[in-house]
Amino acid sequence: MPSYRELFSTPDFTPLFLASAGQSTAQTVGGLALATLVYGRTGSALLSSLAMFGTAFAQVVGALSVLSGADRLPPRAAMAGVGVLFAAGTAVQALPGLPVWALFVVLLGLGVIGSVGGGVRYGLLGEILARDAYVVGRSALNAAAGVTQICGFALGGVLVTSVSAPGVLLLSAALHALAAVAAGCGLGSRPPRGAGPLSIAATWRTNAHLWSGAPRRNVYLALWIPNGLIVGVESLYVPYAPGDAGLLFACGAVGMLAGDIVAGRLLPPRWRERMAVPLCLLLAIPFLFFSLRPALPVAMALVAVATFGYAAGLLLQERLMALTPDALSGQALGLHSSGMLAMQGVGAAVAGALAELTSPGAGMVLAAMASVAVTLVLRPGLAAGLRA
Repeated sequence: MPSYRELFSTPDFTPLFLASAGQSTAQTVGGLALATLVYGRTGSALLSSLAMFGTAFAQVVGALSVLSGADRLPPRAAMAGVGVLFAAGTAVQALPGLPVWALFVVLLGLGVIGSVGGGVRYGLLGEILARDAYVVGRSALNAAAGVTQICGFALGGVLVTSVSAPGVLLLSAALHALAAVAAGCGLGSRPPRGAGPLSIAATWRTNAHLWSGAPRRNVYLALWIPNGLIVGVESLYVPYAPGDAGLLFACGAVGMLAGDIVAGRLLPPRWRERMAVPLCLLLAIPFLFFSLRPALPVAMALVAVATFGYAAGLLLQERLMALTPDALSGQALGLHSSGMLAMQGVGAAVAGALAELTSPGAGMVLAAMASVAVTLVLRPGLAAGLRA
């Protein structure tokens, strides 16, 4: 297994890393700003959670229509183009007086674009690195995302309070533009991985093939649903603790960073094969204690412990790669990314609706309970796929 230092000596990995980190920072800062802006205007926990994670809904549209572009577009041009479009869209959201419905229209448009961007990025990672180095490479990208989220949520929380939500959205747009520059100027020119034009028919054919095998289907469901429900829990941090949401998000990023480093660099292969389900359960169980309305320091510790469980996604992606032909890796990973983000949007909607009917704390607990239940239902299928 290669070290992190060896990754950065691999051609194209460093600019891919920088572009990914820049995009993660931009989305972190922008998501918190947009959620705060929408909550301030509407007072709605549901709309606030959808503002933070609502791009995920449009991932479904992208996954069913344009996802074949993940393997049929030149990676450098595609990544740079996605960064430019995200910069423009985020800048539009910062316009003063823009109606809330217009904010969501832009949000959904960015989600469709992002469905292709995720497939291009992770497909390119699989192309740059050998199969046995993919988990370490993805761990490095996730670790960077964790660090940028820690900094982004902490900085974003301060800036939203001291400057303004629209001002922070403009900062997010600038960060998206820098990510586009890193991709466009740093990556080498590579041809598309797949042949043929980008089309809805090609997207559907490959998606149907990827979904047809039971072992791969169980992995997709495990990647999407437990994770999505816990993101729904996180989407309620703003209404749960309006003044301290940034701290909770930052603690979550710390836990996620620790989990990715341990899973990517320290777990031996024989453990990685069997730890996905326990980590999915860890992702949800600590949130059940929010039923006791813990003090802020305890809540922060619970969040950090729970989000260590996000490392399950890294282990499940490794299993997905083992079950997928190389020629379909971009769309397979794009389908994972789009489906995961779409289910995060669903999770945000479900948790937000539960919070509207009960309270933010109760909505968090109920969504976490659902995540535990789904993981237990999927456990036999994942175990059977592992034996196969």
